[in-house]
Amino acid sequence: MQSFFYRNRVLLLHFSFWWVYLSFLLYQISQFGQGHNHNWGHALVFGGTQLFFTMLIAYLNYFLFLPRWLAHKSFGRYLLEFLIPFSILVTTRVHLQRYLADGYTYKEGFFYSTVFIVQIIAGTLFIVIFIGMLRFVKDWFVLEAKKKEVENERLIAELNFLKAQINPHFLFNTLNNLYYLAYTQSPNTTEVIEKLSQMMRYMIYDSNHDKVPLRKEIAYMQNYISLERLRLNDQIPINFEIKGNPQEVLVVPLIFITFLENAFKHGVSNNNPGAWVNIYIEIKGQECIYRVENSKTTNSQLISGGKSGIGLQNMKRRLELSYPNQYKLQVKDQPERYEVQLNLNLS
Repeated sequence: MQSFFYRNRVLLLHFSFWWVYLSFLLYQISQFGQGHNHNWGHALVFGGTQLFFTMLIAYLNYFLFLPRWLAHKSFGRYLLEFLIPFSILVTTRVHLQRYLADGYTYKEGFFYSTVFIVQIIAGTLFIVIFIGMLRFVKDWFVLEAKKKEVENERLIAELNFLKAQINPHFLFNTLNNLYYLAYTQSPNTTEVIEKLSQMMRYMIYDSNHDKVPLRKEIAYMQNYISLERLRLNDQIPINFEIKGNPQEVLVVPLIFITFLENAFKHGVSNNNPGAWVNIYIEIKGQECIYRVENSKTTNSQLISGGKSGIGLQNMKRRLELSYPNQYKLQVKDQPERYEVQLNLNLS
């Protein structure tokens, strides 16, 4: 219902104005009928004539003269184009209403007075100006809608750009792993290629959607972790815990992978027997809690600095665009461990 009113707001403004005007007109007719023993049908025809001529002048200006003025920016030309039909229509209305009032017998003296003519001109001009203002309101609505559309397109383009920066980074890391396995003639090379193909399918097809089922994002992460386990020969404890039901939950694709990549890049090393990584996802109603904890190597850089800082900055920007005011990101950088927790409101 709200969207209906929003889409038709200009039309409803016009309708509301003419409804108020008609109500006022009917009130005038009723007051006039109390002092004069007039036929109500005749009075309604009189009022209908007034309404017809007023709307005709107002919408000639709305649909014809105002657009021409806005196109040519010539006020003198606008006045000339407007005043000629305005004068003709007002004169026609005056004579028609005099005829309807008393058949041009001059019994109703008010309709032949200067006050009557001035009243018609002033009242009609007021309504023409008001309806003309609605034209500018409509143009403003259209301009705002276009601005919003352009802004949305810009944000979508920025999101796609940020997402595209994730993919090459992942490919670079995975190809390095694949090269190492092939170089050492590891029997796991075929499995790595299979995992990589599944991940590429997700990155190329599923990630083009605005949102994907959380289970697919989790499957993508599990494939990534499998590749890391193969690279590390299962020497590093990696714990991935999921609580809640991810089946019916939707998230923005590739929203978790940067934190996971950083955990392995900066916290895991083959020559560090004490290295470890913990990944935790919990779904509580409309909230998703995602936490990544990892040990820190002796030569690890802070994630907020160096090349890794670019990935974190890009992810923060994606969160701002995809979940404005609906996320909370906490980073804990301790001497021997690094922890990132992301709370997402999925409603």
